[in-house]
Amino acid sequence: MLRISLFVELLRTRPLLVFWTAALAQGALWTLVPTLFYTAPPGDLPQVLAIGQEFQFGTYFGPPLGHWLAEIAYVTGGLFGVFLLSQVCVVVTYWAVFALGRLIVGDKHAVMAVLLMAGVSVFTVPTPDFGPGVLAMALWALILLHTWRAIGEGRRRYWLLCGLEIGLLLLTTYEGFILVGLVAVFMLLDARLRAQLLFMEPWIGGIIALMVFFPHLIWIDQVGGVTLAGRASISINLWSWGHLLVMLIVGHAGLAVLVLLGRGFTLSRSGPALEIERSPIDPMARKFVYFFALTPALAVGLLAVITSRVDFAAGPLVVLSGLAVIVAAGDRIRIAHHRLIGFAWAALLVLPPLIVAVSVPLLPWTLGIDLRVSQPAAEMGRFFAESFERRTGRPLAIVAGDARIAALVALAAPSRPSLYLDLTPERSSWVRRQDIAEKGAVVVWPATDTRGTPPAAIRERYPDLVPEVPPRAFSRRFQGWLPLTRVGWAVIRPRSAR
Repeated sequence: MLRISLFVELLRTRPLLVFWTAALAQGALWTLVPTLFYTAPPGDLPQVLAIGQEFQFGTYFGPPLGHWLAEIAYVTGGLFGVFLLSQVCVVVTYWAVFALGRLIVGDKHAVMAVLLMAGVSVFTVPTPDFGPGVLAMALWALILLHTWRAIGEGRRRYWLLCGLEIGLLLLTTYEGFILVGLVAVFMLLDARLRAQLLFMEPWIGGIIALMVFFPHLIWIDQVGGVTLAGRASISINLWSWGHLLVMLIVGHAGLAVLVLLGRGFTLSRSGPALEIERSPIDPMARKFVYFFALTPALAVGLLAVITSRVDFAAGPLVVLSGLAVIVAAGDRIRIAHHRLIGFAWAALLVLPPLIVAVSVPLLPWTLGIDLRVSQPAAEMGRFFAESFERRTGRPLAIVAGDARIAALVALAAPSRPSLYLDLTPERSSWVRRQDIAEKGAVVVWPATDTRGTPPAAIRERYPDLVPEVPPRAFSRRFQGWLPLTRVGWAVIRPRSAR
């Protein structure tokens, strides 16, 4: 008698339950673990929040929507709000892929496509690090879903929704131009799809997208337009593109493991296999999935020889990886190791946050590794804000120096000072050098000696800087065998207070 594991039985009989359990479990884990164990935001999140609080229509770092939403979430719910927003974007991405899969391959195979996404690292490990790339991932998936409803099902009113989502995507990242171009190419390559351009809905959708993106277009015009790539930047961009492709391939390792287990390619005996069937796929749907699964990463290479910057997130480029594997697997998908594949999928879902929850408190006591998410951000922000106010009688308005430490102080200080990237001042256009003279500032850097000597780059930019002695030492929540976090600092007094 064939014994079927509970995981596969639920997959066959309750696909919706499996989907929502997987999506919400991942969202809950990656919201709670960073909230409970992180004392500093991960990755580039401090910089994202520092940019977002300025509410600029555009910066060196691109369009503003992702930064704005991060700031709104932080003001509303603190770091918990930002982590929750990030997981909402991930769940929306999963839902859009699942909804698209239901239209193309049916409920059961659509759930399998979403479960395979747990084996792609960009959908799990980095997701607490919210930024434009995470938001773009959700919008990208929604656009693909509604584009298929418009061109595959002939429901032309979805072009209006696509227009709104495309406008929001372009307002989030320039990566959106890749998807817009690919949608146009896909339609122009097919005579039946070209005929849809004779209707007014696609054009109205385009007008909606332009209206949403228009404020940022004005900003682009004010700063001098788009810079084309030169010979030096092309070589750098192509190298970055190659690195991105390698990371995408490596990031699919978990997906490959799930596929191999499902096909029975292991050293153990698999026993009787179970087949999950579906109806034949529309040839147009097959082309749609393959096209938008394979071409986005290649299109980045084309932009590498056109624009001066290639700084794209990986998440949007691989949204359809799982669905493409399911489409390629055929109308009958054979599952050999029922129990083993269930355990493997659960491990890919649960192990990354569990490893983080164990590593953050234990690594300082065992290997002495200093994790960036363990930096005492709240204590640093409170100390430097209070010190500046005691010396000048004013709330701290600007913080500069080391980019990471300054961003943490800008985030955690009660006055929410502006971040000034003094080594690359053109990237923090919301602060001018004369603002520092008028409002004053705190300059911070990692201390390497007992005198708190500033690095050469900071001494060169602030020749009259007088460091505070000794440097300020901060303890971490999980201190272990690590030395205290020592930060050199100096106060630049406002002009009226000198």
